Amino acid sequence: MMQYTFVALGGALGAMARFWVYNAAAMWGQKPAWATFGINALGAFFIGIFFVLLAERGTVQPELRNLIVVGFLGAFTTYSTYSLDALHLFEQGQPGVAVMYLLGTMLVCLLATWLGLSLTRYVI
Repeated sequence: MMQYTFVALGGALGAMARFWVYNAAAMWGQKPAWATFGINALGAFFIGIFFVLLAERGTVQPELRNLIVVGFLGAFTTYSTYSLDALHLFEQGQPGVAVMYLLGTMLVCLLATWLGLSLTRYVI
């Protein structure tokens, strides 16, 4: 039962963090797609870090995996919003930007995951 509590707590915190980033981006005049892009890249970076700390080194308690990776990062990052943002770009007559956004997000998130994983392996 405690595992579900950790997932729920992490999910609530991750969703609130994502909501905060969206609102902050809007206050700075940024479009929602840029907020989603940044959130997904940041989440990918942190999942690389926590993969090393949890799976490879075991320096973080396994219970925290449910809180941080499944709960927080699962709710913080968002494939559904990424898809909706891309669809809106297509609908607004910006197919080139939409394709760059789709491919760019995948590439940046892959690189961010690698960077987080690599830095954690070699620095910590």
